[in-house]
Amino acid sequence: MTDHKTVYAQQADKYEALIAREDYQGNILRTLQEITPLDGCVALDLGAGTGRLAFLLAPHVKQVRAFDMAEDMLRVCAERLTAGGFTNWQVDVADHRHIPVEDHSADLVVSGWSVSYLAVWNPENWREGLDAWMAEMRRVLRPGGWIVLYESLGTGNAEPIRLPHLEKFYPWLDEMGFQNKWIRTDYRFQSLEEAVDLSGFFFGAELAERVHKENLVILPECTGVWWKKLE
Repeated sequence: MTDHKTVYAQQADKYEALIAREDYQGNILRTLQEITPLDGCVALDLGAGTGRLAFLLAPHVKQVRAFDMAEDMLRVCAERLTAGGFTNWQVDVADHRHIPVEDHSADLVVSGWSVSYLAVWNPENWREGLDAWMAEMRRVLRPGGWIVLYESLGTGNAEPIRLPHLEKFYPWLDEMGFQNKWIRTDYRFQSLEEAVDLSGFFFGAELAERVHKENLVILPECTGVWWKKLE
């Protein structure tokens, strides 16, 4: 089984090679723009990783600050934003529950495939971790600010499924009053060899075998989008 903690801490470049192939349809940014205007806002990207969301936000917002626990991921994030010619960004190491920003200083918090780890990696104290995160969001966001979360609803699936390891996270979001929808964020690889290599790297040998057998150069991915406006 893939050790995602090791991937995030030590294999950021290969992780970015995988992520660069996802959402060739452009649905992530399109959905975000449907939920809330981005122009002029201060955005926080939590669990930013190699900068997937921060890079999408940078052309549209006043400022984006990217936070992650893994320094190697933030290294790649900073390299990408610098190469893109953006100057309205900052990266910092931080825990989801302790973001180093002033009270009520942000208009938007986004997080992709990350907040759920507060539950997954802390099964005995999952609710305390998530509730602490929600309290921190109320602290950092201005009244009327938005939270938008992205989370997997199945890799290799054409229709969404609720993943067993997130069985506590999904209903908690409902309890907190998040609205939700699902989108497709399919991977489009440059070759079957690349598809097998990168899918196996992060998702494991079983999916890699299926990718090879079914020639899945385009690998379907279902992604849930949850959003909430703070009053």
